[in-house]
Amino acid sequence: MALYDDASGRRAAVRNESTRYRLAQAMKICMQKKSVDDITVKNIVEQCGVTRQTFYRNFQDKYDLVNWYFDKLLHRSFEHMGQGKTINEGLERKFGYIRQERAFFAAGFRSDDRNSLKEHDFELIFQFYIHLLEEKSGRSLSKEMAFLLEFYCRGSVDMTVKWVLCGMKESPEYLAQALVKALPVPLFKLADQMGLLR
Repeated sequence: MALYDDASGRRAAVRNESTRYRLAQAMKICMQKKSVDDITVKNIVEQCGVTRQTFYRNFQDKYDLVNWYFDKLLHRSFEHMGQGKTINEGLERKFGYIRQERAFFAAGFRSDDRNSLKEHDFELIFQFYIHLLEEKSGRSLSKEMAFLLEFYCRGSVDMTVKWVLCGMKESPEYLAQALVKALPVPLFKLADQMGLLR
């Protein structure tokens, strides 16, 4: 959230955040009846009781709304990892949040649009890991490590989507442990050296 010099600016920022959450709740209700690809902005604003202009002041499109809500949920788990917690703990939290919002994620992960939640999840987690590993090591990742990380993150997202769409039968703890074990050996060693696995 941007910093403001006056109280009216802070109130406007809080209102915008409140409106975004209301739109997200409306989207979640719409997702119970239709796929993300079939939901229109008109459906969302009618459910929310706001105008199209209000929607477009806050989001570029429905996928931007879905991705914003996803960011809000995952920020807490990434923040957890950034505070010295392990990758396993951060992933457990991520999957716990996804499980709490199972209807939202099941609908969101079914979309294959270019701006889809799957691609957004990949971009978010890939950039998070690059930042975390580079910050902890004090140097840029090599081309080989960046490739391994991208490969791992894409597979991680695919397994997350499969877990969600198949009914989340395994616990968040099980899935987190499985994904940590799936880290390519050079990445596993690097993360271990940095204390991210213990």
